[in-house]
Amino acid sequence: MAKKQKKSKERQFGKQQQSVKEKKHLIDPKHKSTIWTVIIVIALIIFFIVNNTRETPSEGPYPTNYDHKNVEANSN
Repeated sequence: MAKKQKKSKERQFGKQQQSVKEKKHLIDPKHKSTIWTVIIVIALIIFFIVNNTRETPSEGPYPTNYDHKNVEANSN
């Protein structure tokens, strides 16, 4: 007589959850890093524009013993 072959069952260790639902992502994981990069670049551009469009502060007094003639002579 031929032997009947038993179906090999996978061994399971521990408890198995019956209903494992896949998480639905708000943002597709494939595009997640691209979207964050774009958001950060836009924020940096906004900060750069805001920082450079403000009024420049008024110039303060020169330090003591400052002679502007010496600076002009050294720059030539």
